[in-house]
Amino acid sequence: MGTKGEKLRQRIVAAADELFYRQGYENTSFSDIADAVGISRGNFYYHFKSKDEILNAVINTRVSGIDKMLNEWNKEFTDPRQRLYHYIDMPLRNQEKISLHGCPVGSLCTELAKASHSMLDDANNMFIVFRTWLVAQLELLGIDNNAEQVAMHLLARGQGIASVANAFEDKEFLQQEVKQLKRWLDDEIFDSSH
Repeated sequence: MGTKGEKLRQRIVAAADELFYRQGYENTSFSDIADAVGISRGNFYYHFKSKDEILNAVINTRVSGIDKMLNEWNKEFTDPRQRLYHYIDMPLRNQEKISLHGCPVGSLCTELAKASHSMLDDANNMFIVFRTWLVAQLELLGIDNNAEQVAMHLLARGQGIASVANAFEDKEFLQQEVKQLKRWLDDEIFDSSH
């Protein structure tokens, strides 16, 4: 496939990614994706033979995007504590989307789990990339004995905050919970590690 074909494939994946996020995987059809890209269904089928094929491409794109973003944070912030604060602030930077559609990682994983979809483990890799990175930041700060547990707590709290903020479309709640999560990290984790 030439460069033109690869660019079209990337546009299809980007459109599918956005539609899966906004309306869900099950509620998104090939026609929806083809219409969003402005191509015929035949052209779409040339690139993706099944909906699971495009789901796989979306998951891989998201995993690599998360990995790239976290590597950029590693370069941007020299202090692991600042990186963790930046992670906790992520819902604030995305509050408009979260208020409307929830967390893109959590919503897709939840939908696939409900359907016992065969690609759930692949989708869970999005969380695994975050967890691995969080553990590494905590270990850099000398939090070795419970880094995995703290990382899981940060993931769970972030998902809870996004879900409730989405359910109530409450930006104030989101802001308040992000502040509280930072305080918890400062008081319970950073202070107790010294």
